[in-house]
Amino acid sequence: MNNISIIGVGKLGLCFALTLEKAGYSVLGLDITPEYVEKINNKTLKSSEQGVEKMLQQSEAFKATLSLSSTLHFSNYLYVVVATPSLSDGRYDHTQIDKLVDKLIGFGKQECTKNLIICCTTMPGYCDSINEKLRELNYTVSYNPEFIAQGTILRDQAMPDMVLIGEGDIEVGNTIQEMYEKITSNEPRICRMSRKEAEICKISLNCFLTTKIAFANMIGDIALKSECRPDVILRAIGSDSRVGNKYLGYGYGYGGPCFPRDNRALAIYSEDVGIEATISIASDKSNKKHLENQLSYYIRNSDKETEIIFDYITYKPQSTMLVESQQLKFAVSLAKEGYKVVLNERKSVIEELKTIYGNLFTYKERE
Repeated sequence: MNNISIIGVGKLGLCFALTLEKAGYSVLGLDITPEYVEKINNKTLKSSEQGVEKMLQQSEAFKATLSLSSTLHFSNYLYVVVATPSLSDGRYDHTQIDKLVDKLIGFGKQECTKNLIICCTTMPGYCDSINEKLRELNYTVSYNPEFIAQGTILRDQAMPDMVLIGEGDIEVGNTIQEMYEKITSNEPRICRMSRKEAEICKISLNCFLTTKIAFANMIGDIALKSECRPDVILRAIGSDSRVGNKYLGYGYGYGGPCFPRDNRALAIYSEDVGIEATISIASDKSNKKHLENQLSYYIRNSDKETEIIFDYITYKPQSTMLVESQQLKFAVSLAKEGYKVVLNERKSVIEELKTIYGNLFTYKERE
């Protein structure tokens, strides 16, 4: 496998394409926006993701296209990295993958086996369903999600703790494993299993982290109410090797584009199979309660005349995303309580905030 096609070269797909190209693969990426494709191909694309612009400038074997047909003929391995946003009921919206599958069906049966590898987060069982639709057309379907964080995507792809492969068959699993052994600079644990097992594993891992964060913040709230130091207590708890200090600090609740929705999706899928995911439900409830506790504590112990400055308001410092940012919710609540809130943020973030909140805050631009 020297050629790899990537269907969907948004932020994550673009990073994956550049990571593959750097490792020696020839990559063709599909997108639907002509201007975006042109910027990739003439290497003028601007990105807030660390390292992307430099890697794009250095790339020699990565091109983008608007043609699905070209993408299909370029390689027998097609990675799908499109959006699966959450629906109002908490399930993942598979519409973009469904539309792709319909188009692939329209191309008819393939002479050579085509291996479709889904990298998006999906509801457990979904990849099995599209495998059934495509099997007679000479496709295999595998599930290979990534565990990355906004702002450090390239680093996370190069040095993952674990690689999760829900393989369509053993041969495809072997090829995917070989690819990761080539593109990673560490030696991640390779976990191979069925598609559905991998779908459950993906959201379950994130749910464990939400639980850990919610637990740490609950203990921190208890400590503050007891006039004790959260960090001292949590550092000691994390010193036990069975627990560990990662994600065990006291601070804002979990937010962003993955943790909250994966936590809810696991609870929904659990209900589908007749199991009540009490821990996931409790983590979500605890995360909301923690914000209330933070606000209550701050209001009790602060002067409304004091200017409150936030160094960042996105869900994490390296990202420009506001989705489910707990610090933003905290800042909004304080501003509505009458506090003067100053947000130090990047220009693009400030512009987005102004369209939503107007002059609720004072804004200061930073790099």
